[in-house]
Amino acid sequence: MPDLSKIGVRDKLKPRGDKEPYWQRLQAGWYVGYRPSQRGGKGAWFARVYDEDARKYRRKNLGAYGAVFGHEVFSKARKDAETFAELVEAGGLRSEKLETVADACRAYLEEKPGSIAEGVFRRHVYDDAIARVKLDKLRKHHLQAWRKRLEKTPALISRSKFGEPRFKERAAATVNRDMVPLRAALWRVLSPGAPNTSAAWQEALKPIKGADRRREVYLDRSERKKLLAALSEDIEPFVRGLCLMPLRPGALAAVKASDFDVRTRTLTIGSDKNGVPRQIGVPESIAEFLAEQCQDRSAGDPMFTRGDGSPWSKDKWKRPIKNAVIAAGLHSATSAYTLRHSVITDLIRAGLPILTVGQLSDTSVAMVEKHYGHLVRNDAEYALAQLVL
Repeated sequence: MPDLSKIGVRDKLKPRGDKEPYWQRLQAGWYVGYRPSQRGGKGAWFARVYDEDARKYRRKNLGAYGAVFGHEVFSKARKDAETFAELVEAGGLRSEKLETVADACRAYLEEKPGSIAEGVFRRHVYDDAIARVKLDKLRKHHLQAWRKRLEKTPALISRSKFGEPRFKERAAATVNRDMVPLRAALWRVLSPGAPNTSAAWQEALKPIKGADRRREVYLDRSERKKLLAALSEDIEPFVRGLCLMPLRPGALAAVKASDFDVRTRTLTIGSDKNGVPRQIGVPESIAEFLAEQCQDRSAGDPMFTRGDGSPWSKDKWKRPIKNAVIAAGLHSATSAYTLRHSVITDLIRAGLPILTVGQLSDTSVAMVEKHYGHLVRNDAEYALAQLVL
């Protein structure tokens, strides 16, 4: 972690693609954070504290302290972060003054920032009529109408080499995923309405049953090697990382050079779906690979970067991977996420306990069972078949 109390250190920090602040630990569960401005000038300060009662981290945007200068900036930010932490631990955290659905979404991002939720709100909420609806007036019919508009909105597939967008009908699984951030933002500030009434706003956001199908595309080790061989030089290390660890592509893209401890062979995953940092111990072979990626990089730099030094993102890795898939003659539905699925599959087939697989991949045991439990059952049937006399 960078020493945010030093002005020179802060000035050298680069804005992160995921807008996540640089954090400095004040004490167990207490952090003060700094996010450099992408436009230059003063950056923003944040507080983060673990709420034992809620069993999650709470965050607060402390602002840029425009009227404070020099070393007083950190002193002020630290004091405000400690005040916020004490308030959380005392159970006296006040609710924000929220009036509209858009306010609820912005408050949710303050506590749980993430590119997925931010993108959904930007595309489907902020410019929609639902954004202006008062929270105390929100009814089921408001969200039912929003949901219909969402379902009718075409999903962007990709852009051609001429920059023209290509669309397809929004799948039920995509609708389910796009409803998750809004549902979470509203659950954070609203109590559920009485069932089967107009006040039951939550009923309008129920997921479509049977929409989330098991991922069927799997690449074995030889196919993964073909994919790596067909990749360009700048993206190959990033994709190789996805082949070595069961991480979501976005989580690996967010890893910084300082997140890997060479001495203990420990990789810290700080930005993922769960929102709670976790650590993964890796074997020497993977440790050597990660150490190689950290060479000539500052602590705050992304571990994996494009040729121009910018971080990887979904819009940046999608086309190079698709081109390599075509060149290697692999299944056309292969994507970056296919590699996570393939690695998890191999870990399950190797006999690693489902609980351990879930911890490594930041996935609940229930979800691992749902999507990969059939592998365990198939192996069990095979083992039992060998007992026949």
